[in-house]
Amino acid sequence: MSTMMIKTLSPIALAVLLLAQPALARTQSGINPASNQQVANAPITQQLDKLVSSYYQNDQPGATVIVIKDGKTLLRKGYGIANLAKAEKLQADHVMRLGSITKQFTSVAILQLVEEGKIALNDPVTKFFPDYPASGKSITVEHLLTHTSGIPSYTGKPDFVAGAGKDISVQQMVDSFKNDALEFEPGTAFKYNNSGYFLLGAIIEKVSGEAYAKFVEKRLFTPLGMKNTAYEGYERSKQARAAGYSQRAGEFEPSMKISMTQPYAAGSLTSTVDDLAKWDAAVNAGKLLKAEHWKRAFTSYKLKNGQDTNYGYGWGIGQFESQTMISHGGGIPGFSTFALSLPKDKVYVAVLTNADGGLAQPEMVAMRLAASAIGKPIPEFKAVTLEEKTLDQYVGVYRIDEKNRRIVVREGDKLVMTRTNGPRTVMQAYSQNGFFKDNSSLLRVEFNKNAKGEVTEAVVHQQGTSVSHPKLNEALPEAPKAFAMTPEQFDVFAGDYELNPNFILNVRREGNKFITQATGQGIVSILPISADTFSAPEVGAQLKFEKAPDGKITQLILTQGGQNMPAKKVK
Repeated sequence: MSTMMIKTLSPIALAVLLLAQPALARTQSGINPASNQQVANAPITQQLDKLVSSYYQNDQPGATVIVIKDGKTLLRKGYGIANLAKAEKLQADHVMRLGSITKQFTSVAILQLVEEGKIALNDPVTKFFPDYPASGKSITVEHLLTHTSGIPSYTGKPDFVAGAGKDISVQQMVDSFKNDALEFEPGTAFKYNNSGYFLLGAIIEKVSGEAYAKFVEKRLFTPLGMKNTAYEGYERSKQARAAGYSQRAGEFEPSMKISMTQPYAAGSLTSTVDDLAKWDAAVNAGKLLKAEHWKRAFTSYKLKNGQDTNYGYGWGIGQFESQTMISHGGGIPGFSTFALSLPKDKVYVAVLTNADGGLAQPEMVAMRLAASAIGKPIPEFKAVTLEEKTLDQYVGVYRIDEKNRRIVVREGDKLVMTRTNGPRTVMQAYSQNGFFKDNSSLLRVEFNKNAKGEVTEAVVHQQGTSVSHPKLNEALPEAPKAFAMTPEQFDVFAGDYELNPNFILNVRREGNKFITQATGQGIVSILPISADTFSAPEVGAQLKFEKAPDGKITQLILTQGGQNMPAKKVK
């Protein structure tokens, strides 16, 4: 689950020194056997613990972490604070919201019904919703599972945040998006989509005759002994739960309220790292489903043109250190999560954080842990300074696909990389041809040359994958021209702008620096490009301010991701 500006809460993404003493490995009934396994694996456990401890502070929200290899627990620990008001430390068995990790449970529930002959993957949506518009005839269950339906995601609508705290029925939510025009023909493109998984939950209820919460409890959680996993609000245990936080103006505050009727089958589950490890063990043992359906779940779906989507049924399918990685993340108010499995090396890592921003990204931490667990730790890069003539070799336009490009320019002693209509990323050198964002990110870029010494490609390494982008003989696009504006001229724009009742853009000046900050998110610099328009290049956004006849600023229009979103000035 995620929302709009400026840096999203999540799926779809997101600084720290930690507890000196390991959290006691425990369950409600006493000591967990995992603690003894950690002692047996002391050297690697200490290495992993040191890595995680460098990211989470002991006086802030933090993370629960588990690392399993070949059935043995290498690390199981809580880092940071579970509840700031009570100064309660996070323990490994604290319950957290999973966000979109929920989707894999929904997909397995659907596949169980497929095996019972109650659903077919090629069944159209209209089979289950006769009053669904005609577009539903071309949308199949498989399209919903693979984010290829073309249905717009209800969480991306401008009014979603405003109504996120209200309870809503399954039918009301389906009615809210079923008449929206499809964004593309089903099966022809991939676009991550919460509406599809909401519909899958509704299908489970219609076919089984049971509420989604009860179905997944009875068919998934209870058989696997996952006693601390539930649809939020339907818990079966009294296990301690972590409070969720958002960062505002550098401080962590309780996150916005959200009714769990809204994420539903797309993101409503809560769990612990222990239960997730049980889940992964069951998945790898081939429990719950026949082998043929596990294979389909972990096979990247192909579009009609043959292109891979790198997504199966509820899991992302990728590569990490030359082996298959099956993974998924989650983002929901107060929490950000990531879990991955490396079947070849029998490694499982789950990182659950109790803040939706302001902490090290759980996927980055999880991948660093996985790399260390398989004996290939990811190095912490150190910045080096290159001559300007060396940097200038890499400036240019690089091909992503037919329509999109990566633009690389030099700014001082660094390179700045921007995707077409996307945010800008400042890259610093770590070698003569290698660049990295920072050590809180796995993003790095290497530029390669031919025998003549000419730069031919940029290889982007991110999240365990490497993608080559050929250098093109295209002119650099014109950068927006800077517009001279004094601090006093800027001050007329300062204030709070309401995108939704619970979502504010604050526009302000700090000295001579012009900035904006969205509710629960970090500071973003904005640059004037005209008398009333500002660019936010690091997040690929633009702010245009509008005035009333008397000259007073009344609202701004946020343009980002192809959407124009008005925000009225409220302060």
